Amino acid sequence: MARIILTDSLSKRFTDGNSDFDIVAPSVRSLIRELDNRYPGLGTQISDGTLSVAIDGDIYQDAFLEELKPDSEVAFLPKIGGG
Repeated sequence: MARIILTDSLSKRFTDGNSDFDIVAPSVRSLIRELDNRYPGLGTQISDGTLSVAIDGDIYQDAFLEELKPDSEVAFLPKIGGG
């Protein structure tokens, strides 16, 4: 199962404060779909383009097609602007 980590703001708003849990999913896209099934609105919030996805420590700007390993750690993080 992939270990999922949410920011405090996401967990307070959608998961009753639960910020660390496990989900079986073969890809980030299916993971987001499962999160939205469990916590309505969370998938939409994740998919709106304001968050980056970190998979096993690597940050992706567009991770929807990335595959997950059974022991992957996936964190949803606010995008950082700069220039």
